[in-house]
Amino acid sequence: MKVLSAEFVKGIRGTNEVATDGVPQVCFVGRSNVGKSSVIAAITGNKSLVKISNTPGKTREINFFRINGKKYLVDLPGYGYARVNPEEKEKLQKLIVWYLTDPTIRPERVALVIDSRVGITAFDQQMLEILRDHAHPFVIVANKIDKLTQRELAAQMVKIKAAAGEADIITTSAIKPNGVKTLVEKLFG
Repeated sequence: MKVLSAEFVKGIRGTNEVATDGVPQVCFVGRSNVGKSSVIAAITGNKSLVKISNTPGKTREINFFRINGKKYLVDLPGYGYARVNPEEKEKLQKLIVWYLTDPTIRPERVALVIDSRVGITAFDQQMLEILRDHAHPFVIVANKIDKLTQRELAAQMVKIKAAAGEADIITTSAIKPNGVKTLVEKLFG
Protein backbone atom coordinates (compact mmCIF):
# COMPACT_ATOMS: atom_id res chain seq x y z
CA MET A 1 0.00 0.00 0.00
CA LYS A 2 1.08 3.56 -0.63
CA VAL A 3 -0.11 6.63 1.24
CA LEU A 4 -1.66 8.79 -1.47
CA SER A 5 -3.46 11.31 0.73
CA ALA A 6 -3.28 12.45 4.33
CA GLU A 7 -5.43 15.18 5.78
CA PHE A 8 -5.92 16.54 9.28
CA VAL A 9 -9.39 15.75 10.63
CA LYS A 10 -9.46 16.81 14.26
CA GLY A 11 -7.50 17.20 17.47
CA ILE A 12 -9.14 16.06 20.71
CA ARG A 13 -8.35 16.24 24.43
CA GLY A 14 -10.95 13.75 25.64
CA THR A 15 -14.16 12.04 24.66
CA ASN A 16 -15.17 12.87 21.10
CA GLU A 17 -17.19 11.12 18.38
CA VAL A 18 -14.18 10.97 16.03
CA ALA A 19 -12.54 8.41 18.35
CA THR A 20 -15.48 6.01 18.06
CA ASP A 21 -16.95 6.72 14.61
CA GLY A 22 -16.06 3.30 13.20
CA VAL A 23 -13.19 4.41 10.96
CA PRO A 24 -10.23 2.02 11.52
CA GLN A 25 -7.40 3.65 13.48
CA VAL A 26 -3.63 3.20 13.39
CA CYS A 27 -2.09 4.87 16.42
CA PHE A 28 1.41 6.27 16.98
CA VAL A 29 2.75 6.60 20.51
CA GLY A 30 6.20 7.14 22.00
CA ARG A 31 8.33 9.16 24.35
CA SER A 32 8.86 12.81 23.59
CA ASN A 33 11.86 13.37 21.32
CA VAL A 34 12.01 9.92 19.66
CA GLY A 35 11.10 11.27 16.23
CA LYS A 36 7.45 10.17 16.15
CA SER A 37 6.41 13.21 14.11
CA SER A 38 9.29 12.65 11.68
CA VAL A 39 8.21 9.02 11.18
CA ILE A 40 4.64 10.15 10.48
CA ALA A 41 5.93 12.75 8.01
CA ALA A 42 8.04 10.08 6.27
CA ILE A 43 5.08 7.69 6.05
CA THR A 44 2.72 10.29 4.64
CA GLY A 45 5.28 12.08 2.50
CA ASN A 46 4.00 15.33 3.99
CA LYS A 47 6.39 17.20 6.30
CA SER A 48 3.86 19.94 7.01
CA LEU A 49 1.18 17.49 8.23
CA VAL A 50 2.61 17.20 11.76
CA LYS A 51 4.70 19.51 13.90
CA ILE A 52 8.36 18.50 13.72
CA SER A 53 10.47 20.28 16.27
CA ASN A 54 13.67 20.03 18.27
CA THR A 55 11.60 20.91 21.35
CA PRO A 56 10.02 17.79 22.89
CA GLY A 57 6.32 17.78 23.73
CA LYS A 58 4.85 19.84 20.87
CA THR A 59 1.85 17.50 20.40
CA ARG A 60 -0.63 18.39 23.16
CA GLU A 61 -3.75 16.61 21.92
CA ILE A 62 -4.72 13.44 20.11
CA ASN A 63 -4.60 14.28 16.41
CA PHE A 64 -6.60 12.35 13.82
CA PHE A 65 -5.50 12.32 10.18
CA ARG A 66 -7.46 10.57 7.40
CA ILE A 67 -5.18 8.37 5.28
CA ASN A 68 -6.26 7.56 1.71
CA GLY A 69 -9.82 8.41 2.78
CA LYS A 70 -10.06 5.03 4.55
CA LYS A 71 -8.28 5.00 7.92
CA TYR A 72 -7.22 7.34 10.66
CA LEU A 73 -3.61 7.81 11.57
CA VAL A 74 -3.81 8.82 15.24
CA ASP A 75 -0.90 10.80 16.69
CA LEU A 76 -0.78 10.67 20.49
CA PRO A 77 1.21 13.19 22.54
CA GLY A 78 4.68 12.11 23.62
CA TYR A 79 5.13 10.74 27.12
CA GLY A 80 8.02 11.04 29.54
CA TYR A 81 10.26 14.01 28.93
CA ALA A 82 8.50 17.10 27.59
CA ARG A 83 9.09 20.79 28.15
CA VAL A 84 5.73 21.47 29.80
CA ASN A 85 4.73 22.23 33.38
CA PRO A 86 3.99 19.25 35.70
CA GLU A 87 0.20 19.69 35.55
CA GLU A 88 0.20 19.70 31.74
CA LYS A 89 2.52 16.67 31.68
CA GLU A 90 0.12 14.77 33.93
CA LYS A 91 -2.86 15.74 31.73
CA LEU A 92 -1.02 14.51 28.63
CA GLN A 93 -0.14 11.19 30.29
CA LYS A 94 -3.78 10.72 31.39
CA LEU A 95 -4.93 11.51 27.84
CA ILE A 96 -2.63 8.84 26.38
CA VAL A 97 -3.72 6.24 28.93
CA TRP A 98 -7.40 7.13 28.39
CA TYR A 99 -7.12 6.58 24.63
CA LEU A 100 -5.33 3.23 25.00
CA THR A 101 -7.54 1.86 27.81
CA ASP A 102 -11.02 3.10 26.89
CA PRO A 103 -12.97 -0.01 25.82
CA THR A 104 -14.88 1.92 23.13
CA ILE A 105 -11.65 2.87 21.32
CA ARG A 106 -9.97 -0.06 19.59
CA PRO A 107 -7.06 0.92 17.36
CA GLU A 108 -6.44 -1.62 14.60
CA ARG A 109 -2.70 -1.38 15.27
CA VAL A 110 -0.37 0.68 17.47
CA ALA A 111 3.14 1.79 16.51
CA LEU A 112 5.32 2.29 19.58
CA VAL A 113 8.14 4.55 18.38
CA ILE A 114 11.43 4.37 20.27
CA ASP A 115 14.86 5.91 19.76
CA SER A 116 17.13 3.08 18.59
CA ARG A 117 20.10 4.76 20.31
CA VAL A 118 18.36 4.67 23.69
CA GLY A 119 16.43 1.40 23.41
CA ILE A 120 13.36 0.53 25.45
CA THR A 121 13.14 2.76 28.52
CA ALA A 122 11.14 2.27 31.73
CA PHE A 123 8.43 4.53 30.22
CA ASP A 124 8.36 2.35 27.10
CA GLN A 125 8.05 -0.79 29.27
CA GLN A 126 5.01 0.76 30.96
CA MET A 127 3.52 1.48 27.54
CA LEU A 128 4.18 -2.11 26.44
CA GLU A 129 2.32 -3.33 29.53
CA ILE A 130 -0.69 -1.17 28.68
CA LEU A 131 -0.68 -2.39 25.07
CA ARG A 132 -0.45 -6.03 26.13
CA ASP A 133 -2.97 -5.71 28.98
CA HIS A 134 -5.52 -4.23 26.57
CA ALA A 135 -4.70 -6.65 23.74
CA HIS A 136 -3.73 -3.96 21.23
CA PRO A 137 -1.86 -5.35 18.22
CA PHE A 138 1.38 -3.37 18.05
CA VAL A 139 4.75 -3.03 16.41
CA ILE A 140 7.85 -1.39 17.84
CA VAL A 141 9.43 1.19 15.55
CA ALA A 142 13.14 1.58 16.34
CA ASN A 143 13.75 5.03 14.87
CA LYS A 144 16.86 7.13 14.21
CA ILE A 145 18.96 4.23 12.94
CA ASP A 146 20.83 6.69 10.73
CA LYS A 147 22.51 8.00 13.91
CA LEU A 148 24.18 4.63 14.59
CA THR A 149 26.96 2.68 12.87
CA GLN A 150 26.09 -0.84 11.71
CA ARG A 151 27.95 -2.28 14.70
CA GLU A 152 26.16 0.03 17.17
CA LEU A 153 22.79 -0.76 15.59
CA ALA A 154 23.41 -4.51 15.82
CA ALA A 155 24.30 -4.20 19.51
CA GLN A 156 21.26 -2.02 20.22
CA MET A 157 18.92 -4.39 18.38
CA VAL A 158 20.05 -7.27 20.59
CA LYS A 159 19.08 -5.20 23.67
CA ILE A 160 15.81 -4.00 22.13
CA LYS A 161 14.77 -7.53 21.14
CA ALA A 162 15.56 -8.81 24.63
CA ALA A 163 13.41 -6.08 26.20
CA ALA A 164 10.61 -6.34 23.60
CA GLY A 165 9.94 -10.05 23.93
CA GLU A 166 7.83 -11.38 21.07
CA ALA A 167 7.02 -7.96 19.56
CA ASP A 168 7.65 -7.19 15.90
CA ILE A 169 10.38 -4.57 15.50
CA ILE A 170 10.85 -2.41 12.42
CA THR A 171 13.92 -0.19 12.11
CA THR A 172 13.41 3.22 10.53
CA SER A 173 15.04 6.48 9.70
CA ALA A 174 13.14 9.59 8.82
CA ILE A 175 16.30 10.91 7.13
CA LYS A 176 16.81 7.91 4.87
CA PRO A 177 13.93 5.80 3.51
CA ASN A 178 15.01 2.82 5.64
CA GLY A 179 12.07 0.77 6.81
CA VAL A 180 9.35 3.27 5.90
CA LYS A 181 7.81 1.09 3.16
CA THR A 182 7.85 -1.95 5.46
CA LEU A 183 6.23 0.08 8.22
CA VAL A 184 3.46 1.36 5.92
CA GLU A 185 2.70 -2.20 4.78
CA LYS A 186 2.63 -3.47 8.36
CA LEU A 187 0.37 -0.70 9.63
CA PHE A 188 -1.88 0.14 6.69
CA GLY A 189 -1.58 -2.84 4.34
